[in-house]
Amino acid sequence: MNPHCLIVHGCPANTESAKHAETRTYDRHWIPWITRELTARGIPTTAPLMPHPWEPVYEEYLGAFAEYPVSEETILVGHSGGTAFLVRWLGDTKQVIKQLVLVAPWNIERDDPIKKAFYDFPIDPGIRSRVGSIVYFTSDNEKDDGKTSLHSFHSALGGTVLSLPGHGHYTLTDMGSEAFPELIDRIAGKS
Repeated sequence: MNPHCLIVHGCPANTESAKHAETRTYDRHWIPWITRELTARGIPTTAPLMPHPWEPVYEEYLGAFAEYPVSEETILVGHSGGTAFLVRWLGDTKQVIKQLVLVAPWNIERDDPIKKAFYDFPIDPGIRSRVGSIVYFTSDNEKDDGKTSLHSFHSALGGTVLSLPGHGHYTLTDMGSEAFPELIDRIAGKS
C-alpha cells in the first residue's frame, strides 16, 4: 500500500464568514498548495472540511473524519486546532500511522467553554510508539500560547521540532505565501 495524506485544518477564532467558501480562511493558507504538490508527487492528499471549526466539537469531528480511511501508511497533518483533534484521535483509537506532522500546534483555550472541551484532554504518550515519525513546525514569532502548546505536545510525544523564522502561526498572512516547501520535504522524505 502506498502512503496517503490527510490534512486537518485549524479552528478559527470566530465564524469569520466561515460558512462561505469565498471568504473563509481556515482551510486555505498553505493547505491547497500542499494538497496539489503532494498529489503531484504521488502521495494522494485530502483536506476534509471539519464541521463548524469555529465551535469545534470532538464527537462531530469524529463523524466527519470517519469518512476517510487511515492505515499504517497514512500521513496525518494538522494545523493549529486540527493538531489537537489528531492527537486526541490517535490516543483514543490507538491507530498506527506512518507520520504525524503538527503545524503550529495548539491545545489551549481559556475563555470559550466549547473550545475548552475540544482542547482539554490527556495526551496519550503511547502515541509515540504507534507513529513512525512525529514532526512539529513552529516559529520564533509564534504566539506564547502556541509555544506552550508545542511544549505540551512535544513533552508527551517526543519528535522533531523545526522552527522556521518569521512564519508566525503558519497562516497566509504570517508566511506571506501559500508555498510551504519545508513541509513537502518532510513528508516526501527529503530532509
